[in-house]
Amino acid sequence: MPVYSMTGYASAQHSTANAQPESDPKPLAAAQLGLEIRSVNSRFLDLSFRLPEDLRQFEPALRDLIIGKLKRGKVEVRASIETSNPTGIAEPSPKLLQRLNGAQDTVRSWLPQAAPLSVADVLKFAIAEQGGTRDWSAEVTPLAEKALKELLNARQREGARLSAMLTERLGQLRELAAQATPLVPQLVAQQRQRFLDRWKEAMNLADGSSLPEAAQDRALTEATAFAIRIDVAEEITRLNSHLDEIERLLKKGGEVGKRLDFLIQELHREANTLGSKSSALELTHISVDMKVLIEQMREQVQNIE
Repeated sequence: MPVYSMTGYASAQHSTANAQPESDPKPLAAAQLGLEIRSVNSRFLDLSFRLPEDLRQFEPALRDLIIGKLKRGKVEVRASIETSNPTGIAEPSPKLLQRLNGAQDTVRSWLPQAAPLSVADVLKFAIAEQGGTRDWSAEVTPLAEKALKELLNARQREGARLSAMLTERLGQLRELAAQATPLVPQLVAQQRQRFLDRWKEAMNLADGSSLPEAAQDRALTEATAFAIRIDVAEEITRLNSHLDEIERLLKKGGEVGKRLDFLIQELHREANTLGSKSSALELTHISVDMKVLIEQMREQVQNIE
């Protein structure tokens, strides 16, 4: 199953020719129905609709259709209806002009300061009158299904890019973990020798002489405590385990965004612990590089469904 991003955009249009409904002697002008679906990342599925009045009745059906296909994301659905007048400028009928004049007189009797209707306003009403009322029941659902299919394809393509980027970062993190693993024994050996040298200096022993057994045991004890304190083997093991799980989820696909987000937090915790235990500049650099990569992954995981 592919990995889906929550970011995507799709649009679809349906055009109708002039029509003469049997139940309405008024001809219907040619019209175009347009539908747009935009989505961005969100913790949950958040739907919003911007529909013209003629399409408001279809909102529940559109909502059910989207809920059946999408699980997460802030999704906005926009629809528009554009009516064309093949004869050029719509000519208002005397009946329409009479109604508009009466309505204007009524409004201005209550609101004397109201601006009078302009020619452009009258022409808009004329176009609406000429367009008539069209039933979009047969067009809305197929058009929405088409736009939704394109949106899913767009989200899948973006998800594939995100998955490739995350896989690349996983490889880089594995390399850094491999670099950190052999550093700890080296640091322990160096610190052990440093403790022994300090005990020699403290007891004013000459070069080549041997340390008293008690002093040598104390130095080895300090070195052991130091080794326990800086041991990051457990952090490296857990980090590699998280990397394996992230890789498995990316291959599995589907709704993995929340699980990936949790694992990224765990990766960041292990990298922080690695840095806090660091007693060498090399480990500090590795921890910083890990956190940079993990932060880049976190930003991209936020977009995965």
